[in-house]
Amino acid sequence: MEADNTKKGDMYFELMASMMCADYRNLEKEVRELDEGGIDSFHIDIMDGRYVGNFAMSLNDLKCIRSLTDKPLDVHLMVEHPLNTIDLFINALRPGDTIYIHPEAEYHPSTTLQKIINAGIIPAIAINPGTSVGTVFEMLQIVDKVLVMSVNPGNAGQMFMPYVSSKYERLLAIKKEMHFDIYWDGACSSDKIKTFAPKGVKGFVLGTTLLFGQKSPYKETIKMIREMNF
Repeated sequence: MEADNTKKGDMYFELMASMMCADYRNLEKEVRELDEGGIDSFHIDIMDGRYVGNFAMSLNDLKCIRSLTDKPLDVHLMVEHPLNTIDLFINALRPGDTIYIHPEAEYHPSTTLQKIINAGIIPAIAINPGTSVGTVFEMLQIVDKVLVMSVNPGNAGQMFMPYVSSKYERLLAIKKEMHFDIYWDGACSSDKIKTFAPKGVKGFVLGTTLLFGQKSPYKETIKMIREMNF
């Protein structure tokens, strides 16, 4: 079932489920209910315990979710030197899926991004709260997506860092010229969507703040988000 992710005329935003927050007692049920509930894509956080001080999802989790849905996967690699293992992730994905890397995690991030491009996967970078736009400016010319972290990567349930708002504003000012889309990750509450979707942020990763651990079924929660007043 294709989700209706248009709202109020021309405004458009995607909703992505942060699967590290899912109930792993029944992952298949979680994926099915999110898919049927109208989620646009599944956000897969891969952590190696080195780039961030946590272990999260694995390659096998990714393969399982990929087998359960036809929706796109957004694979967020929070790993050191992703070039060393990038083929493992590329081979588990389909054209139309996305791989985000952190530029700080690689000696030559453009080489890793080129491998992603050559494989027909959507190339993307993730920017930490402490990473300036200037340090990744050249890479903005070769990626299709930029995932802006509004919290430090590695754990769910963190507090929003207000100074990141100005980073969104800088990226929004240049995204049309450089042909990339902007996505929000971390502490995504309804007020953040109301503020930044109209400005041009294309998608929002939903975790424990809005989607998981709520009393309502996923379908009702997703419908509520889409029907918010802007």
